[in-house]
Amino acid sequence: MININSISILIVAYLFGSIPTAVWIGKAFYGIDVREYGSGNAGATNTFRVLGKKAGIPVMLIDILKGFTATSLVYFIGMSTTGGIHLQINYKLALGIAAVMGHLFPVFAGFRGGKGIATLFGMVLAVNLQAALLCVIVFIIVLLITRYVSLGSIMGGFAYLIGVTFYFNNDTNNLVVIFGMCICLLILVTHQKNIERLLKGKESKVNLFKRKEA
Repeated sequence: MININSISILIVAYLFGSIPTAVWIGKAFYGIDVREYGSGNAGATNTFRVLGKKAGIPVMLIDILKGFTATSLVYFIGMSTTGGIHLQINYKLALGIAAVMGHLFPVFAGFRGGKGIATLFGMVLAVNLQAALLCVIVFIIVLLITRYVSLGSIMGGFAYLIGVTFYFNNDTNNLVVIFGMCICLLILVTHQKNIERLLKGKESKVNLFKRKEA
């Protein structure tokens, strides 16, 4: 039921997602707004490209934490105590989506955010741990083979959909499957330019294990 309490907590979830980690870390420690360089996105991938892993890793971890924390707010406001597992998951999905929207359109950074992949992963981590781990495995394998973060993100998103559709949806909540479809659509929409560059062989590769050459 929509009421003042539920609307308020959705706003809080959005504000969690709106924390512009890449922008704040870039400006505070490097004097750089990452949105003015690389792909122009305020996310972990562009931070890795522009500022390196010392900035990229904290940005990625905090962005994941944003999605996980916002989604887990359901446990702190009494929404998870009534209505059973289906209602609990529905509330989690609503809170997580609010956080992802906050990352995409952050009120604290002029509504110019990132692509929301790390925040989205934090959300699915809170919604379905097994499916989230499948995403990680697929993402890492694709990244190690190709060194394309964007391709790893895309394949990880589709792995989540496959996971919740066929393997990890024991509560038979159809909304979770629909959400998985929406994840794939969101990833495809936000990665249009990446897909174009991948097809043209112009997508930037990321190497987390070696220093950039001078």
